[in-house]
Amino acid sequence: MASAGTTTALVYDDRLSAYRFGDGHPLRPERVSLAVDLIGAYGLVDGERLVATEPRPASLEDLHRVHDPRYVAFVQAASDSPDRWVQHMGISPGDTPAFRGMHEAAALVAGATTVAVEAVTSGRHARALAPAGGLHHAHRDRAAGFCVYNDVAVAIAAALARDPALRVAYLDIDAHHGDGVQEAFYREPRVLTVSLHEDGRYLYPGTGSWRERGEGAGTAVNVPLPPYATAECYRIAFDEVIRPAVRAFGPGLIVTQNGADAHWSDPLTSLGQTVGGYEWLFEHIVRLADEVCAGRLVACGGGGYAWATAVPRIWTLLAASLARVSLADELPGAWVERVRGLGVEPPRSLRADVLPPAIEADEAETIRLTRRVVESLVATL
Repeated sequence: MASAGTTTALVYDDRLSAYRFGDGHPLRPERVSLAVDLIGAYGLVDGERLVATEPRPASLEDLHRVHDPRYVAFVQAASDSPDRWVQHMGISPGDTPAFRGMHEAAALVAGATTVAVEAVTSGRHARALAPAGGLHHAHRDRAAGFCVYNDVAVAIAAALARDPALRVAYLDIDAHHGDGVQEAFYREPRVLTVSLHEDGRYLYPGTGSWRERGEGAGTAVNVPLPPYATAECYRIAFDEVIRPAVRAFGPGLIVTQNGADAHWSDPLTSLGQTVGGYEWLFEHIVRLADEVCAGRLVACGGGGYAWATAVPRIWTLLAASLARVSLADELPGAWVERVRGLGVEPPRSLRADVLPPAIEADEAETIRLTRRVVESLVATL
């Protein structure tokens, strides 16, 4: 039996699928359940590598550290009466519509990430994975971008309340800028927010310039990537900006948001990341945590809209990196059949990936543009 200090907590149960905006909405909970199923099909949730851990809802006290109590009260009211026309505090038809049980579902997501952070900061586990988390766009007084409560900010704020001396590095590799988490800690010297995303001139939420550095303490680092940035662009950004910034900050804990929507096949974004590129990032983030904070690492999910093909494979490789194992490329047959039963053609293998020729043809230019952003950033670090 592995000791608690070497295991990874997998904080998930089926109740988290209640965070659902309805049929036709792009944020499908199946992206999470399919990932958890694939992780399980590979035999990783065995109590030795990953330990199944039950989530609990975030308390009002937890939520109020990050969100205005008036906003939380509004979410509770909208949750009870979603059929009324609601267009207030970011809850509106379109991106973030009201649904029955919304408060309870969003509070459970926030609580799952809080449990994951507690599992690591308490020493019960070396690392933790909260795949339903990563709702990084929610603001203090409004919902935004499919996000009702900002689970990452709630979990970090709770950890700081328990241990005022803690320093947390937050690393966000979602295609979209981690604006809500940055906003929550923009003036907080104990938290460094780092976001690697598609340039806001081309993609929601329109923020995340390299010039956004935090107020007074250099608490934010942003690497806006050009459209169709490839895995090599991510390597450059990680090696030349992210790793040095995190080393210099010296955190006691790293929290990551691992949106899979930077994959080239994602229908809502325009980046050129690959499954293999994600695996490289995950492995190097784990090594960075080993170097700077004795391996203490909490990983969340995030965006990802190629929900049955790219997202489950990417997050399974995330789990494998946390568990420090290498997985066979052949996908488990039962999982393949589940995907096929959902009306989707399954991927050929865990890592199978071929960039479209147009992205490959433009790679030299995207690398040049990435290096220009990186050079500007390095001059300010």
